[in-house]
Amino acid sequence: MKNFVVKTIANAGALAVAVWLLDKITLTGDSRGKEIGTLLLVALLFGLVNVLVKPLVQVLTFPLFILTLGLITLVVNALMLLLTSWLADKLDLSFHVDGFWTAVLGGLIVSVVSWALNVVLPDGD
Repeated sequence: MKNFVVKTIANAGALAVAVWLLDKITLTGDSRGKEIGTLLLVALLFGLVNVLVKPLVQVLTFPLFILTLGLITLVVNALMLLLTSWLADKLDLSFHVDGFWTAVLGGLIVSVVSWALNVVLPDGD
């Protein structure tokens, strides 16, 4: 359980950095507390998308992983971020990613920051 909380916090931090760096990724709220709550909910949603959908997409695109030497990972990460944005819109969360190329750059930022935070934050073991 502690590992789940740490990964969710890392995802929230990574998403916050992407929102801060990219104008076309937006997170809005009436107050700072609502923004943080929305960010945590979006991080949970992003984690669920990565756990449930991403492995299936990776299996289906495995030949492209080999052909592109793994660069298709950028596209898969972008699609997961766009799916999270779409689901957040359906759940009435104020998180939006505007466009595919913004999602590619945002996915790259989220991946790097999330990896760095997972290195720094203690794991559940």
